[in-house]
Amino acid sequence: MTFAFDNAPVWLDLLGVFFFAVSGSLLAARKQIDIVGSLLLASLVGLGGGVIRDIILAVVPAAFTNPAYLVPPVLATALVYFLFSSVQRFTSLLTLFDAGGLALFCMTGTLKALSFGVNPVAAVLLGVTTAVGGGLLRDVTANEVPELFNPKDIYALPAFVGAAMTAVLWVLGMFNVLTAAAIAAVVFAFRVLAWRRSWQAPLAVHGWHRRGDEPGL
Repeated sequence: MTFAFDNAPVWLDLLGVFFFAVSGSLLAARKQIDIVGSLLLASLVGLGGGVIRDIILAVVPAAFTNPAYLVPPVLATALVYFLFSSVQRFTSLLTLFDAGGLALFCMTGTLKALSFGVNPVAAVLLGVTTAVGGGLLRDVTANEVPELFNPKDIYALPAFVGAAMTAVLWVLGMFNVLTAAAIAAVVFAFRVLAWRRSWQAPLAVHGWHRRGDEPGL
């Protein structure tokens, strides 16, 4: 059974907001930002990608019309505030929660674009923008090198894979709860493996070397 974005479970989008929000609060805690800054960073990363998506689609952002979208950042901020002292040694948590948000947002962004009549190729691009937009805002605001532009990591490519799979299955009429779960699992695994194994995409120019890769450095 397929479903359109409008009747897809709202919790799918809210879960993505929560995952991204936790990554924002974890980054705030790591940088010793106060709890107000943690809430703002959690809100920025959790809601930023969806706001960018909706502005491009020329609709009022869902975060401004549905109060439920404000709950995940508050919950994430409180969770990190009370538990961070016991998990601060596990810095991989930030990447894991970020990967979860990436896996969900690349789908919801693509689905909403398709439901608004956007062609599949543009919908994939919008899905990727939704997935990476919040993380980009989070890293820039926290004065971090954005993961999107980290030459020693792969960030956007898993979102491209997930968005493309979503669009293809939508066109074929095969997108449903089970296939959505499969896509999320693929994107999450791809992102985590790329991080753990230091997979890298080719540089912008063939023959260039990354800093530290040249002989003698």
